[in-house]
Amino acid sequence: MIIEKKTWPEYFKAIKRGDKNFELRLADFQVKIGDTLLLKEWNPKSKEYTGREIRKKVGYILKTKNLNFHKAKEREKYGYYILELR
Repeated sequence: MIIEKKTWPEYFKAIKRGDKNFELRLADFQVKIGDTLLLKEWNPKSKEYTGREIRKKVGYILKTKNLNFHKAKEREKYGYYILELR
């Protein structure tokens, strides 16, 4: 399965360089090992996609709710994914 997600420029660049091989995401979607993340670079200032994309396979999934990232209501409802990228 291919899952499309926005990625801000600083994270996109780190993934492209190979410095970042994981993703922290709100767990508000279904994902399994072997799925492909289509990470689309998003410019938060212009609120537009840049046109650059990276495809990464999901190799490991850690789901947790013990982080203070996103609104408390969303954290409680969904939890988080930490995804290894290959």
